[in-house]
Amino acid sequence: MTPALELRHYGHDDLSEIRQTLIGVHADVHADRMADDEFRQKFPWFVDHWGGNPGFSCVVAREGDEVVGFAYGAPGADGREWWREYLDPAPEKSSTFHFSELMVREQWRKTGAAERLHRALMDARDDDLAALLVDVTHPKVQALYESWGYRKVGEDQPFPDSPVYAVMIVDLPLP
Repeated sequence: MTPALELRHYGHDDLSEIRQTLIGVHADVHADRMADDEFRQKFPWFVDHWGGNPGFSCVVAREGDEVVGFAYGAPGADGREWWREYLDPAPEKSSTFHFSELMVREQWRKTGAAERLHRALMDARDDDLAALLVDVTHPKVQALYESWGYRKVGEDQPFPDSPVYAVMIVDLPLP
């Protein structure tokens, strides 16, 4: 069943309003792993990093007073497309939206909420591509992104304490 969601867009100037919401949803989603996973504990830093980008874009979904989840990212700097090394030849059009996070709280999983958040975020973009990273130990998540048109182009471990990720890209606008 698809819940009746209110989807609201936020930008860089709204970060102070939504920062704690994002951190709270992340803590809820990863509650069973937070104490032992130093990388996941760094999430507030990532929120500030991405939110500090002037092009930061976020969509938060609510059902009534409950926060369902969120999706966010920011455009990459021209000439600094980190995914480019995985493609030969790289596409001529390369303005890239770096899709950083998509989180949906447990009770709203498998309801279509994740796809609605993703679609709302991507439909607002005018970039040529979107790029993301997916933990390679989560093949179901990778398959979900593939069902939305993403393709895996390589693997990367961007931080010494991070997981190995599948590098995935999709052409925008989405079909």
